[in-house]
Amino acid sequence: MPSLTIKNIPADLYNELKLVAAQHHRSINSEVIVRLEHTLFPKKISPEDYLTNIQKLRSSIANDIISTADIDKAIDEGRP
Repeated sequence: MPSLTIKNIPADLYNELKLVAAQHHRSINSEVIVRLEHTLFPKKISPEDYLTNIQKLRSSIANDIISTADIDKAIDEGRP
């Protein structure tokens, strides 16, 4: 299997990578591989599956959490 050496990584980037790898219980090497795979080979989701996921999410949200009046009020408060 090929190898890759990365030089001159900024300290803040390395520290963040190390932190995220620990959070995912991975080595830094494994974390880099996973992130490269996700970036270079993103999972493509069909429009139908995307819509199904949205509908599932929408149905899991209670209807009485926020009202139309709450939305209108938030919009009005955000205007100068």
